Amino acid sequence: MSVSLAFTIVAVSIAMAVVLIQRGRLHPFIALFLTSLFLGTCAGMAPAHVISAFENGAGEVLGQIASVIALGAMLGKMLEVSGGADQIALTVVRLSGRRNMAWAMMLIGLLVGISVFFTVGFVILVPLAMSVARQTGLPMLRVALPMTAALSVVQGLVPPHPGAMFALAAYHADVGRLIVWGILLSIPIAIIAGPLYAGFVVPRLGAVPMPAGHGEASQGVSARPGEHPDDGSGGRPLPSFGITLLTILAPVVLMLGGSIARLVCAPDSLASIVLRFVGDPNVGMVLSVLLSFYTLGARQGLTRQDMLRLSNESLAPLASLFLMIGAGGGFGQELMESNLSAIITGAAIGMHIPLLLLAWLMASALRLAVGSATVAMGTTAGVVGPIMLQGHGVSPELMVLATGSGAVMFGPLNDSGFWQVKEALGMTVPQTIATWSVIETLIGVSGLILCAALWWMGMG
Repeated sequence: MSVSLAFTIVAVSIAMAVVLIQRGRLHPFIALFLTSLFLGTCAGMAPAHVISAFENGAGEVLGQIASVIALGAMLGKMLEVSGGADQIALTVVRLSGRRNMAWAMMLIGLLVGISVFFTVGFVILVPLAMSVARQTGLPMLRVALPMTAALSVVQGLVPPHPGAMFALAAYHADVGRLIVWGILLSIPIAIIAGPLYAGFVVPRLGAVPMPAGHGEASQGVSARPGEHPDDGSGGRPLPSFGITLLTILAPVVLMLGGSIARLVCAPDSLASIVLRFVGDPNVGMVLSVLLSFYTLGARQGLTRQDMLRLSNESLAPLASLFLMIGAGGGFGQELMESNLSAIITGAAIGMHIPLLLLAWLMASALRLAVGSATVAMGTTAGVVGPIMLQGHGVSPELMVLATGSGAVMFGPLNDSGFWQVKEALGMTVPQTIATWSVIETLIGVSGLILCAALWWMGMG
């Protein structure tokens, strides 16, 4: 098959997925499934082979990351319901002072965002931002935007969030190295897109009124210090800051320990065996969730029945996400078994297109087209992952970070996050474009620049 025909098949397939999602209003799983069948058939694969390739790809990627994502959702639910997120936020705000409030809100977003999805973290923290703005007299957006930017950064770059976990599996990255580089890059990116940009744009936006219903006794912001909000819990005390921070960072520490053991311990030593076992993403997440059941559950007066109910509630929203991730894995497998990835790899290497840039551009284009950062990251990793495995000289961890940076670009109007931010912060559409959309673009561009700098220096 010629290079031009291979490129055409892949380009038409991606365009088909975009049209089916945007114009046909099909669920992304159905769109990607049909696209995968189309791609395999056009590449000359037998019908039975097309189906088996999709099933194998979907099963392989879900087998690697589905349990990690599900366990992460449970951990996030415990953090939300126990009041742990409130404790983190209130403690950081209390220690920062008015002058450093924007930086404090950024730190809160980074800490809370490690364990919860963007939507959940945003809902939890927006009332706090409103209350802080009222109490300090600062412009509401000056407080809320740094927190929003930080939540978005870790969502795209740091495991165990779904997009990062999918790309980790597709690029065969090391989870410990990815966590280290993801956190290190998240800090300067969050600074640029958060406090620095907020300080620039807020004075130029004009007045943004406080949204109705916020800044009062919502989500525990007006509760007495150290006490959980009135949510039916009987006003039980919040978990301590130290216990909450330990619980949030437990999976990160365990997974980092497993990666460090591979580097510094003899392969057959007891320390290496133990650390690599507990540092496996699945084992590390299970242990962390069990820890949260005690630190954020039993210690807070929750019964076993309560924790079972909360676990079930946390899993319900994941069905659609798992279908999308599986479809992305199936699409990538079609590329590999049809030999299209090998053909495109040879052409890309011949044209000297850096794979980091290729992944970033594709993720950015898909983000603009379909809106969903998860779909953009998963589809891009499904396409570029097989290409990277046949190429040389590119760090898998940097590939994950570059893909994640591209997948959060633009903050387009077809992204549900755009409207969530607009309504929660009481902005007009032009104001949301000037804030949320620009913040997302700054995250994407800054991420690419930092990844390219690390690659150029031979790091990552």
